Amino acid sequence: MPLALLALAISTFGFGTTECVVMGLMPDIAGDLGTSVPTAGNLVSAYAIGVVIGAPLLTALGARVPRKKMMLALMALLILGNLASTLAPGFGTLLAGRVLAGLPHGTFFGLGAVVAARLVPEHRRGRAVAVMFLGLTVSNILGVPAGTAIGQHLGWRTTFLIVTAIGLLAMAAIAMLVPELPDEGRSGLGAELRALWNGQVLLGLLTAVCGFGGVFTVFSYLASLTTRVTGLPESSTTWVMALFGIGMTLGALAAGPLTDRALRPTLYGALAALVVALLLFTFALHHTWTALVMVVVLGAVGFGSVTPIQMLVMTKAHNAPTLASASNQSAFNLANAGGAWLGGAVVSAGFGWSSTAVAGAVLTLLGLFVALLAGFLDRRRTGSLSRTAARAEEPAPRAAAAPSRAE
Repeated sequence: MPLALLALAISTFGFGTTECVVMGLMPDIAGDLGTSVPTAGNLVSAYAIGVVIGAPLLTALGARVPRKKMMLALMALLILGNLASTLAPGFGTLLAGRVLAGLPHGTFFGLGAVVAARLVPEHRRGRAVAVMFLGLTVSNILGVPAGTAIGQHLGWRTTFLIVTAIGLLAMAAIAMLVPELPDEGRSGLGAELRALWNGQVLLGLLTAVCGFGGVFTVFSYLASLTTRVTGLPESSTTWVMALFGIGMTLGALAAGPLTDRALRPTLYGALAALVVALLLFTFALHHTWTALVMVVVLGAVGFGSVTPIQMLVMTKAHNAPTLASASNQSAFNLANAGGAWLGGAVVSAGFGWSSTAVAGAVLTLLGLFVALLAGFLDRRRTGSLSRTAARAEEPAPRAAAAPSRAE
């Protein structure tokens, strides 16, 4: 694999740490800035809002900017957002810093996936995209727990300052390791928009929202599930999150080569496995070891769907994949928000904490149905085009010979 993929992985590590580290620092931030913990929870939503807004906006603005230069600009925006968060004098400015840091997220992941795929031969593109996403999964194993521990001992501003430094490191790695890719075949904004409205691309985005949303009905409440249902101490939360991150990493490593071999079957298998794992989790929660094992399994099968969905959207967008690829990151963030809302809704309705896993299984099952429908429609269209092409290649029938005089 090219060293340029290492630069992309370092960058996604920075984005992943920036996105999630605030979850473990909410009590510290709330106490320091004189607000409540539920109010501090809006810092998570602020980042997600930045992702959803920034993905289409920055992708459109950078449609004609050379890819490497655009990636450097996006990293600069992440650095600026984290630095603004570090120096924020109050909660309002911290909220604004989080939105600013979230703006480049979707565009960077979308553009980074396109660049990663361009760096390797076609039969290894799934692996390359999976390597880029490894930075995101490792951030849940190392970046978020370490950032939380540092913030609790040295102050939350120190954590944001360190994440700013990671952004600077990633920016230097991109500058040194990522080559200047040729722009031949680069599409303008009009082509990108037309590709985004391709039916297969839209069904891929809907698959991401529903299928991956099932993960976050559980992940958003993993701390409460393992402490209130399993009975683990609150001090174990950091390690439970790290186990989930280990599962995500294993899922990403497996999904790359499987996607290269068979894209749609890999997607179907990951979503089906996630449905089963979520249903089993409702029973596994009541015993410590089974609960911990299933946390790893959930991370693996949940993240196993990310690479095939990303590759599917990019493939179906044909020669204009950047906006579709970036929009897929917006879809994943909508999945995060929607899954968290659904999990909270079933708990608030009195169904109990374990019901979050059942609700997630139903949502993921809907995503699997959408994926199967997209595959069916794609096969039917491909078959129709093949028959049309075959008929066009058939020799024209000879004209009937004119009857002779004797006849």
